Amino acid sequence: MTVEDSRKIFTPEQYPPWVVFSNQQKLNWLNSHLEKIWPFVDEAASELVKSSVEPILEQYRPMILASLKFSKFTLGTVAPQFTGISILEGGSEGITMELEMNWDGNPSIILDIMTYVGVGLPVQVKNIGFTGIFRLIFRPLVDEFPCFGAVCYSLRKKKKLDFTLKVVGGDMTAIPGISDAIEGTIRDAIEDSITWPVRKIIPILPGDYSDLELKPTGVLEVKLVQAKELTNKDIIGKSDPFAELYVRPVRDRMKKSKTINNELNPIWNEHFEFVVEDPLTQHLVIKIYDDEGLQAAELIGCAHVRLNELEPGKVKDVWLKLVKDLEIQRDQKNRGQVHLELLYCPYGTTNGFSNPFADNVQLTSLEKLLKSGAEPAQNGGEINRRKDVIVRGVLSVTVISAEDLAPTDLMGKADPYVVVTMKKTETKNKTRVVPESLNPVWNQTFDFVVEDGLHDMLILEVWDHDTFGKDYMGRCILTLTRVLMEGEYKDTFELDGAKSGKLNLHLKWAPQPLYRDS
Repeated sequence: MTVEDSRKIFTPEQYPPWVVFSNQQKLNWLNSHLEKIWPFVDEAASELVKSSVEPILEQYRPMILASLKFSKFTLGTVAPQFTGISILEGGSEGITMELEMNWDGNPSIILDIMTYVGVGLPVQVKNIGFTGIFRLIFRPLVDEFPCFGAVCYSLRKKKKLDFTLKVVGGDMTAIPGISDAIEGTIRDAIEDSITWPVRKIIPILPGDYSDLELKPTGVLEVKLVQAKELTNKDIIGKSDPFAELYVRPVRDRMKKSKTINNELNPIWNEHFEFVVEDPLTQHLVIKIYDDEGLQAAELIGCAHVRLNELEPGKVKDVWLKLVKDLEIQRDQKNRGQVHLELLYCPYGTTNGFSNPFADNVQLTSLEKLLKSGAEPAQNGGEINRRKDVIVRGVLSVTVISAEDLAPTDLMGKADPYVVVTMKKTETKNKTRVVPESLNPVWNQTFDFVVEDGLHDMLILEVWDHDTFGKDYMGRCILTLTRVLMEGEYKDTFELDGAKSGKLNLHLKWAPQPLYRDS
């Protein structure tokens, strides 16, 4: 049989009868046959799952436990039910299939737990309820039966995973906190062992299938700039927000920002890096919480960005609306917005910037985009920086004009002026007052010496001048990323915290790059 002949097996005219059935008929066929062969599948799959998950359990083992392993693992007598099927890809390289599955099984799973005080606890995992989508990849197509060399399987999406823990012949509450710790460990192990983009490879025919293995493809740079109009979760005072960010929700890859106390419009300006394995399907998730001290943090809202929406090598500035649940699309409540700058840098790509530093200097991907043609580190982990680049220079800010400002006095006018501040140094300048105008023109330029442009911010606040005080009219907050990239630009910015109003600005950057040992 030739390769061409094997491909014809997957053409409609060559399909066996069950393949051209409707989806429901295909599912009935699959479920019927799975029930018949389930005793054999149980034996093989139980050993496969045990060998895959047990090492990860040990990796995430809570510190209060000396050991954590399976003493018994079988999937039971109840076969899962397939409820959906789809073919995502076909062609000469391989076939990708996704199967939605429900399983309310009767497995026999017992964890053998040993504490540091010598107490052994056999913990039974029971009442398992699971709904999810498994991805199967048949690749490569070959000219030998069964016409593919290997099968990759992965949990593409976990919709529901419920289970309970019970100490065999004992009480789970005998050791405080043990139940939550074990449950978290099990969920982390599942996430890190078989959840996409992690995949397990089963060779069917002899061959080298290393190209199917999970490999990092690039680095995602994230600047968490600010949030605004967050929901207040506190009865007294305001929320104390912090952010949690991740591409893969496993413990050692999740990032956490600092907490901003008593603030519903927090400014973080923090930078994070994430390793990306599959930019076509992965996404960045950000969750904003209210810090409750010793109690569990309360979720304010969450958002996500699909990485396939990012243009490699180009910074994307986004405001994301926060929702209660990423799976529920009909959330109309205003929970606030979060401001991010995103940059995806695939491995193996270069840019047109020359590098003024030695080749062994480790830079972030954003620093490389600004200053280097070197590639990001490809070790799949955090980038170890020996030196930090200081993007130093002079920032010229021209406050051109404002439009459609909200009136502040009884005559429907205002006397506006702008205070321009560099956040890190708190250096300030202010424009002249333009009397009785809601569309003032200033055309005033201010120069700031900036010592660290990658991590500084520009804050512009509009005020109404009054003989006996001043009234706040709104503000805009800008990172320096765009002016560092473009060198100079003009743009119009909406005022936050105001009913209406825009600022017209002209920014220009004159660089004086330095570096220092970290």
